Amino acid sequence: MTDALAVLPTPSLVLDEGRMLRNVDRLRRHLAGLGVAPRPHLKTVKSVEAARRVLADGTGPATVSTLREAEVFAAAGVRDILYGVGIAPQKLPRVLALRAAGCDLSLVLDSPAQAEAVAQASRRAGDAVPVLIEIDSDGHRSGLRPEDPAVVAIGRLLEEGGAALRGVVTHAGESYGATGAEALAAFAERERRAAVAAAEALRAAGLPCPVVSVGSTPTAHRARDLSGVTEVRAGVYVLFDLVMAGIGVCTLDDIALSVLTTVIGHQRERGWIVVDAGWMALSRDRGTAAQAVDQGYGVVCDAGGRVLDDLIVEAANQEHGIVAVRPGSRAALPDLAVGTRLRILPNHACATGAQFDAYAVLPADGTGTLAHWDRFRGW
Repeated sequence: MTDALAVLPTPSLVLDEGRMLRNVDRLRRHLAGLGVAPRPHLKTVKSVEAARRVLADGTGPATVSTLREAEVFAAAGVRDILYGVGIAPQKLPRVLALRAAGCDLSLVLDSPAQAEAVAQASRRAGDAVPVLIEIDSDGHRSGLRPEDPAVVAIGRLLEEGGAALRGVVTHAGESYGATGAEALAAFAERERRAAVAAAEALRAAGLPCPVVSVGSTPTAHRARDLSGVTEVRAGVYVLFDLVMAGIGVCTLDDIALSVLTTVIGHQRERGWIVVDAGWMALSRDRGTAAQAVDQGYGVVCDAGGRVLDDLIVEAANQEHGIVAVRPGSRAALPDLAVGTRLRILPNHACATGAQFDAYAVLPADGTGTLAHWDRFRGW
């Protein structure tokens, strides 16, 4: 496939479909063994073609992080979507429009003000908008503690105000800072217990809670018991990245995304190889900087995807990447002539993908013809 990549402009975003499908199947099988279905998060791929391969039957269930994603995927036939970011009242007209067009779009919130806005919009539209209350399982970001009386109060406000209480949702974002199977399994159990406790509190108050939604890529893969959970959300697992490899969720061989770049110069006395992929292509995400192995702005591979020993993008300017041997390594800087094609594995697949409008896809069937899958952006 290196001949096919040779015709691409650089930088380009390359997706290995075979690896992607393997990643999707791996999580699907793991969750099936625990008796729970996935609700994949499509924020990472942001592509209709990719989503068709991620979703079980192409119509959902799915999770999104922007209403733009909801609109594009709904237009492509996805009918069951959770908008996983706390709802802002001014976005409700777009929510109602999507629901009126036939998409079962549900919302997330964690405050009475949001609940009142959704209930009011539901009454005006004659449409009981479904809502999941966000639960804080680890102090990472948003949500209510499961024992907070506001959980029941918000649930009652929704049910009595004209909206529909669909359940609870949580995300153990702090799991990204844990490393190894045992630590991640502990986070998964913490996540499960918080969501189930909140669901039990709602039911004890006579309120419905059909959905108990948990998930992050680390906890989804390391969960051992999902009793009381009805669905698991994860997103970056489809493509994986260096952060996930660094905490032990995947290996470098599982990373399905890379940035194709070209050697454009050298600073030999500094031990630098200069490429045409800077932070505009790789993103400024330095998610591995706090990990045991700092991967700089990305790990360098040859054009065929083979990792080059201890070679990383050490620094990045807007359109220039500085490739060098990892500090402390005894590896030799390879002799890479101007014009040599390389591929860079990203720190954070979501952030790197966001820099591009399309994937150049290495097809899973092994044919030499690249596919083109559009990506989209915006909110």
